[in-house]
Amino acid sequence: MEIMDDRATSEWSGRDGARSISLRIPAKAEYITLCRLALSGLAQVRQIGDEAMAELKLALTEAVSNSVRHAYGPAGEGHVDITYELAPDRLGIEVVDDGEGFDPDEAPSFDGGELSEGGLGIAIIRSVADEFEIQSSPGVRGSRLCFAKRL
Repeated sequence: MEIMDDRATSEWSGRDGARSISLRIPAKAEYITLCRLALSGLAQVRQIGDEAMAELKLALTEAVSNSVRHAYGPAGEGHVDITYELAPDRLGIEVVDDGEGFDPDEAPSFDGGELSEGGLGIAIIRSVADEFEIQSSPGVRGSRLCFAKRL
């Protein structure tokens, strides 16, 4: 696990006054809580409201869970990179993995009266985020999901 404090180098960088913190975790479910704790620490720096914080935690949990569950298959041999960008007007989060790509346009479906998992997490993130971007394709290695909440 690595924690780095540096200016963001992704497309989310370059915004005036923004600072970023990056976290690399093993693609294992037990590390998702660490991602949420880092977000909680940033929220205290900016004093983010309870409702916005709850929405950001939900979106972060969904994004990281998708990478942990789906990117590397059952073995889970890989990592997930999370970058938090704190700007004067927004908090952005980028989640990147080097696992199996997927079709981001695949909508959740009802199969025999049950709701499938496919795409549901992404739909949740889209609904709570003010900004959303995803890069992934079936058969192509790696996925990148970015979202932000205006403060």
